[in-house]
Amino acid sequence: MKILDFKRRYSVFCITIMLVPFSLLAQVNLTEYSGRVIDGKSNKALDAASLSINETNISTITNSEGDFVLKVPNENLDSKVIISLLGYNTRVLPLSELSKSDNTIKLYEAVTELSTVNISAYKSAEGLVRKVFKNKDKNHQDQSVYMTAFYRETIKRRNRNVSLTEAVVNILKYPNQSLVRDAIKLNKARKSTDYKRLDTVSVKLQGGPFSTIYLDIMKYPEYIFTDETISSYSFTFNEPSTVNNRSVYVVDFKSKNNGLNLNYSGKLYIDSQSLALVSANYALDVSNKSKSKNLLVKKKPSSIVVYPLVATYKVDYKAKGNKWYYSYSNLNLKFKVKKKREIFNKIYTLSSEMAVTDWEINTEERKIKGKNRLRPSVIITDAISGFSDPNFWGAYNLIEPDKSIESAIEKIRKNLEKQKEKERRQETANGTP
Repeated sequence: MKILDFKRRYSVFCITIMLVPFSLLAQVNLTEYSGRVIDGKSNKALDAASLSINETNISTITNSEGDFVLKVPNENLDSKVIISLLGYNTRVLPLSELSKSDNTIKLYEAVTELSTVNISAYKSAEGLVRKVFKNKDKNHQDQSVYMTAFYRETIKRRNRNVSLTEAVVNILKYPNQSLVRDAIKLNKARKSTDYKRLDTVSVKLQGGPFSTIYLDIMKYPEYIFTDETISSYSFTFNEPSTVNNRSVYVVDFKSKNNGLNLNYSGKLYIDSQSLALVSANYALDVSNKSKSKNLLVKKKPSSIVVYPLVATYKVDYKAKGNKWYYSYSNLNLKFKVKKKREIFNKIYTLSSEMAVTDWEINTEERKIKGKNRLRPSVIITDAISGFSDPNFWGAYNLIEPDKSIESAIEKIRKNLEKQKEKERRQETANGTP
């Protein structure tokens, strides 16, 4: 069986671990709306719910607390906002019915009416999945697209945030059938990192925004399924669901054995009409410690051993006309760092997510020049400067910070300011001008 190069298949999800020493809106042409999306029955906050302006490509998503901020050009104030989430009935609300803040939008779980007759039209779940990938050029993006997206990367040590990086990027996304890889340009970015909290161990994600864009398995199927490896997985139908008031098949998958270098399990959500992939949620099997040791590590000191504890991935697509486009993706890595001659291990969680907030067909054949392109190996925290003024993002739509992240930003800022002040006092005491 032909297997793709192992390093190539997992390198986009890798981390780098290195030893390091101690050491808003004043836009007159925009209107901002904020609020929360919740479950209509339980009042539970709904994360990753999409809010899109009708007949435009402007959108945002809710954070883990269900909160959102949506910035709308004033020429679109007569439009409607479409609120959707997998498994829930879609709501459409005129913007005129929303207040500028404190909106509460309720979504209700959908009752799916996809009959077993529809499922029986396919001999097997594997046959359906093969058809999805066979028809990907027909159902998914087949033109060059210029996207604006918001990217966030966070690092926690146990439950404490120690690093936050945010960026607005431009993505030149080539057609799925093209062999040309997508290009990404850094537009605006900011970061806050407290290296003292990292206890001399710097944990960084290789790839930055590329780590999320490569989760687009319709463009990059080689990172999970290929014609050669798809037969190594077992596929079964689960209960159908709904997205954007359309029925979707739900297919569970898992590896038949541990013969693959990387073993994934998860769910595929497939539109019942077009057979396009709507969403995918999956996880890497890290249960075998001897096999997974240092698996997700690109570079590290020889004195450190890394054991991944959790590795989960998600990608969503959004329909426009009769085509589906990459919309959102995230990854979550949790791992244990063991250093020689140290009694206690350190637990880190690294999360990154990217949401497309606007896009257009690249009719002008725009290109991202080489000098402006991010490298797929970029470590985004090394490429940007610190935090700036509150109106930093201006007109850009972004994912609202979770309350924990907001408080973490303030704590990190204060710690860094204290450290700088301490260093200044030491320099003065030592007679340094």
